[in-house]
Amino acid sequence: MKVRRISEVLRKKVYTDSGEFFGEVEECNLHENRIDGWRIRVTGGMSPMISGARGVIIPHHFVKAITDVFIISRGALPSGGAEMGVEEAEF
Repeated sequence: MKVRRISEVLRKKVYTDSGEFFGEVEECNLHENRIDGWRIRVTGGMSPMISGARGVIIPHHFVKAITDVFIISRGALPSGGAEMGVEEAEF
């Protein structure tokens, strides 16, 4: 496992585990010196899924990989809203 600086991860392209482009990493949320979640600015075809918000906050446990791109679980995407643990964010 390679340790990365948070600054290296910001502005990386975000894809779902099914290969769909989702957006771009905009910010990291920390809680007690641990990564709690990621603020993702949604672009492309996924925008209608989040009903007008410009982005979402994805909890860190939904992140599958951080390499040249950022890969999140498709189950993390808001299809039903906040009950899945994903918050829509107005940036």
